[in-house]
Amino acid sequence: MPLIHRRAFRVRHYECDAYGHVNHANYLRYMQEAALDASAAVGYSEARYAELGTLWLIHDTDVEYLHSLRYGDSLEVATWVGDFRRVRSRRFYEARHAETGELVARANTDWVYLDRQTGRPIAIPQAMIHAFAPPGTGDDTLAEGLPRKHFPPAPPPPPGIFTMQRRVEWRDIDTAQHVNNATYLNFMEECGIQAAHSVGWSMGRMRGEGFAIVARRHQIEYRQQAQLGENLAISTYLSDIRRSSATRHYLIVRADDGELIAQARTLWVFVNTTTSQPIRIPGEFFNAFADSMVE
Repeated sequence: MPLIHRRAFRVRHYECDAYGHVNHANYLRYMQEAALDASAAVGYSEARYAELGTLWLIHDTDVEYLHSLRYGDSLEVATWVGDFRRVRSRRFYEARHAETGELVARANTDWVYLDRQTGRPIAIPQAMIHAFAPPGTGDDTLAEGLPRKHFPPAPPPPPGIFTMQRRVEWRDIDTAQHVNNATYLNFMEECGIQAAHSVGWSMGRMRGEGFAIVARRHQIEYRQQAQLGENLAISTYLSDIRRSSATRHYLIVRADDGELIAQARTLWVFVNTTTSQPIRIPGEFFNAFADSMVE
């Protein structure tokens, strides 16, 4: 069986948002940190990858949020490798409340193994596979590879698609010299907030009306790497409107040449700010977004 690595975290105050719970992008950061530790634990630290002239980059991520964490809570992230393909590896994550054992989030990421100089995919060495999943365990899934699904196609955008501009800043860049994958979730969140504000629904108004919109699932596919100083155009619109939820689609493109950097879809749920229970989407809110909804 693959080795399961566990890493404990304590929620810090600056990791929480204005609602008082951990911002959804930070769950992904916990998982990234656990993955780095898991790799180092079997002999493949960041320094080792630098010596090899290689690195791992995320191709896609699917993360689901089940319960909220707040300042002072402790959590444990368990992570393990699900499979190896020629140049890809699927990694799974489970985050649990440390005291209750309650599952608060789960995710999987598809990582691609790259040559650091050329940026091109290269074959994963057999020695590395054996380090993460020692031979003789009898787990054939690791060798065969789990089935991959294409990213769900987005419906054609409606007339009221909203677009904002965002320049890549120094704070967005990680040690791989590009925008960190968790940061895209912050870009998407800000785009959704600005889209709501543009039709008269500021965050203050929502809070005044007693409801909030929280993420339940993010699916994101990374196509290219955004670099420092580049201008990004982030567009969003809605589909699959239900009683208390909606799917928001995102397209992130390089503004200068129109190249697709990333695409994503998020399931957002409307909840009562006092009880945290789902509520029906308010009629006024629904009507304000009519032009940006796919019929």
